[in-house]
Amino acid sequence: MLVTVVTLFPDMIDAVCGASILGRAQKDGALTVRALQLRDFATDKHRSVDDSPAGGGAGMVLKVDVVTAAVRAAIAAGAAAGIDVATTRVRFLDARGPVFSQSTARSLATTTRHLIVVCGRYEGFDHRAFSADYGGVDVGLISIGDIVLTGGELSAMVVVDAVARLLPGVLGNDASTDCESHGTDGLLEHRHYTRPVDFEGQKLPAVLLSGDHKRIDQARAKDGLLLTRRLRPDLFVRRRRSKASDKLLVDDRVKGLDPEERP
Repeated sequence: MLVTVVTLFPDMIDAVCGASILGRAQKDGALTVRALQLRDFATDKHRSVDDSPAGGGAGMVLKVDVVTAAVRAAIAAGAAAGIDVATTRVRFLDARGPVFSQSTARSLATTTRHLIVVCGRYEGFDHRAFSADYGGVDVGLISIGDIVLTGGELSAMVVVDAVARLLPGVLGNDASTDCESHGTDGLLEHRHYTRPVDFEGQKLPAVLLSGDHKRIDQARAKDGLLLTRRLRPDLFVRRRRSKASDKLLVDDRVKGLDPEERP
C-alpha cells in the first residue's frame, strides 16, 4: 500500500512512520508512506494555506484551492505509479466524520492500494474541499473520536498505523491479527498473562498451566465475552453472535481468566 499524508508538518509523519514496525515495513517493501507538504501548493508569495472565515468569525480556515490541488497531486502521483484510481481512497480528518474503528481499518486495508489522508488545522477545511472533483476517487471524512486536537497529524498516524498493521507482511507474522483487542466478532480480547506463575500473591489462572489447549481456548473465548459484557456493553449488544458463543456464555463449567470472574 502507498499512503500519502497531506500535512503542514511532514517531520511529524516521517518520525513516527519511519520508526518501529512501520519503518521496518517500509524497508521491506510492504508499505510506503509519503508526507506531502500542503504549503507547496500555495499560490501566493507568502505560501499561505489559510484565510479568515467567510462571513467573519474567529480562527482561520484551510483554503479550498490549496487543499484540492494537494489532493489532486497525490492522486496523480499514485496513478503515475500504476495505482488504479478505483483502489485509491481520500480521507479528510475532520471532527464531523464517522468515528474511525477497527472495522473501518480492516475495510481500508482490504480495498485500498493508495490511501490519502488529509490533515486538518486551525478551524478546519473549506467545506467545498470535500465535494471537489477528484476524478471519481472515493472521498470521505474520518474522526478518531469526540476530542479536539491542534491538528490532524496525530489522528493521521492513528489511522495509518491501524490500517498498515493489517497489511500482509507488515507485522512479520500475519497470524498476529487473527486475535485482536477488537476482533472480527466485535468482542474485546481476552486477558493476557505471562510468567512468573505467582506475582505478589496473584497467581496465573490454573487453566493456562493445564496444557489442555482446548480448555485454554474455551477459557479465552469465555473471558472475551465476559470482559465485553462488563466493560463495553455497547459492543456486547452489537457483537456477532453464534450458537457456540451463546452456549459458552452460560456454561458454568468454563470460567474466564480472572479467578474472581463469575458468569
